[in-house]
Amino acid sequence: MTDLTVLADDEQNGLNDNQAEPRTCSNTSTNENSSDATSDHGNGLAQQPVLKMVERFRKFLPVVVDVETAGFNAATDALLEIACIPIVMDDEGKFVPGEPLSAHLNPFEGANLEQRALDFTGIDPNNPMRKAIAEEEQPALRRIFKELKAVRKDNDCLKCILVGHNAHFDLSFLNAAIERTNSKNHNPFHQFSVLDTVTLSALAFGQTVLARACRAAGIEFDGSEAHSALYDTQKTAELFCKILNHYSMMPISLPEDNTTDEQSGVELVNKDDG
Repeated sequence: MTDLTVLADDEQNGLNDNQAEPRTCSNTSTNENSSDATSDHGNGLAQQPVLKMVERFRKFLPVVVDVETAGFNAATDALLEIACIPIVMDDEGKFVPGEPLSAHLNPFEGANLEQRALDFTGIDPNNPMRKAIAEEEQPALRRIFKELKAVRKDNDCLKCILVGHNAHFDLSFLNAAIERTNSKNHNPFHQFSVLDTVTLSALAFGQTVLARACRAAGIEFDGSEAHSALYDTQKTAELFCKILNHYSMMPISLPEDNTTDEQSGVELVNKDDG
């Protein structure tokens, strides 16, 4: 989900995401110590033991999610598109985007459609071509959830964790749709924890807008394709993997965590997984 307030600020300053390419990330430095430190980050995978997915994120499988909506209120405004891409590991232990899952959705009964939001995304819910492929919320969500659970089990993880750009926006609409469709027992996601690429991009590249963060990371971004849930999810997944693969975990030893999942108040295993 692109940050509208950031875009509005850029427009007031005479900028947009198709202008003024930002500086890209570089490992080159005139300072020897700085260069060595950067090199350590870049070669982190080679210097540290390769962790399995189940070990890297505490039994969570990262899944990049983007939604396109007809407004900002998750309780009242329509959810129009959803796309999910699980993050997996290749044979070299690098993070890569998995197979995408997506759906165009019919607005739920009584849903609010804000014209400004529709103008921003370019989505016309009444377009005949869109109506021909759009699905109802419940079967679409449960289809996607079933596929994600299969990937989660393949990676020995207990739960999916939502990765997104302004992730809590996407999670709020996802949770509202889950409640609306009585799909709680089908939901593979943690109910409130997220990994947000806004924060990660600010840390890695000094950028918070998705298009600018991608360009800073050396990832192509076509502004004309933006605000499609599938395209934005693909680019967010590439960005997330780029950051994970480039910046290794800090080489510190943490005390063993003896806190059980029950003690932390989080139910990890879905009731219908048995």
